[in-house]
Amino acid sequence: MKEYEIVVGLEVHAELNTNSKIYCSCNNEFGLEVNTQCCPICMGMPGTLPTLNEKVVEKAVKMGHALNCSINRICKQDRKNYFYPDLPKAYQISQFDVPLCENGYVDVLVDGEEKRIGVTRIHIEEDAGKLLHSNNFDGSLVDFNRCGVPLIEIVSEPDIRSSSEAKAYLDAIRAILQYLDISDCKMQEGSIRCDVNVSIMEKGTNKFGTRVEMKNVNSFSAVVRAIEYEANRQIEVLNNGGEITQETRRWDDAQGKNILLRSKEDAHDYRYFPEPDLLTIVLEEDYVSELKSQITELPNKKIVRFVRDFGLSQIDAITIVDSIEKCKLFEDTVSENKCSPKSIANWILGDISKFMNDSKLQISETKLTSQKLAELIELIESGKISNAAGKKVFDILLNEDKSAMEIVKEKGLMQISDENELEKIVNEVMSNNEKSITDYKNGKTNALGFLTGQCMKATKGQGNPAKLKELILKYIDEH
Repeated sequence: MKEYEIVVGLEVHAELNTNSKIYCSCNNEFGLEVNTQCCPICMGMPGTLPTLNEKVVEKAVKMGHALNCSINRICKQDRKNYFYPDLPKAYQISQFDVPLCENGYVDVLVDGEEKRIGVTRIHIEEDAGKLLHSNNFDGSLVDFNRCGVPLIEIVSEPDIRSSSEAKAYLDAIRAILQYLDISDCKMQEGSIRCDVNVSIMEKGTNKFGTRVEMKNVNSFSAVVRAIEYEANRQIEVLNNGGEITQETRRWDDAQGKNILLRSKEDAHDYRYFPEPDLLTIVLEEDYVSELKSQITELPNKKIVRFVRDFGLSQIDAITIVDSIEKCKLFEDTVSENKCSPKSIANWILGDISKFMNDSKLQISETKLTSQKLAELIELIESGKISNAAGKKVFDILLNEDKSAMEIVKEKGLMQISDENELEKIVNEVMSNNEKSITDYKNGKTNALGFLTGQCMKATKGQGNPAKLKELILKYIDEH
């Protein structure tokens, strides 16, 4: 039986977080009452003229720089003609043969290895409206609020060879969009959407098979499932002597399968022609360079650096970088040079993330700073306070403008680590608990926990438990 390799290309549509729409002054805001954010321009009424929103171009060029694209300083916009109920103009203003950005790439981390995925193009376009379906009425209704919402479409090269590579690519694109403040990337609101193109080819060859496009893929985890399903479907068709036809299929995540929608259109089916109502886009070189200078280290590069320089796992690095607040706190705390990056990551992924989830607050809305966190972790790592005491200090640091050491002194949380002092306490406790010592020697290992607890009680919770355990075992060996 032949062996096949998966070939995947992704088309990411990201709604831009501009104040107004791409060609008119209507609010670009999600969740408002249906058909209240539309006007004659975005509805395509006869006699209206669109005007390009400069912020749309600015955000698209920034994304182009972030994905290492060349920027076309002279380009145009085109009409893409098709008939659909949510498209009142019967055409969409997009870009066809001369996109704003093209020929780029992004480096992502997959299973600890860097993978470069090509980016064919990034172009600007307007969104269509939205069809509303409900059991409360027959047929479908149309909400035109989304008409004219600005989009960038990011088209990858067919360089992706697995569902895990696709997920890594999408995570990188989403993180970059958020770091550059280009899109809020809320998939539940449709502000980032993805079309998936899948084909298969025989292993050992470079000849791509016929691709199938999937629509309605509403989450990145659904992308993984959709790719794996479609690849398996195509392999089964070929193994049974069939042929793959170019078509568009609808992904049904609830059923875990896709359904044929239509045969796939080619570019000529859309009858593209230059948009006659908009001027040519001309970008000055200084403008393009200035936008490039505003871009700092990108999240995909941070992930690689965190794994390489700080020894974090790929999953931990991605989780921290995925939140701008957590990432800033991590980097600022590391720069204090007081404690290990791994300990900082553990605190951020543990207690800090739990606090943020439970309280729905950002760290910037609390009293916690990188200096306070670094001092707290240093106290724990040096053995001056226990982990349990550290959690008590952390709770206070969130709400009070005090240092970790001030709280430790106020609450009497300093850990006793002096061996001579602890040895006296151990000797006293052990002399009063000979039965537990005998039990431990007879194989009842839980007696060790009891003895450690008694010693901790004698130190009023301030004894170093690791040192106490060590001294208890030493006492048992010697008696």
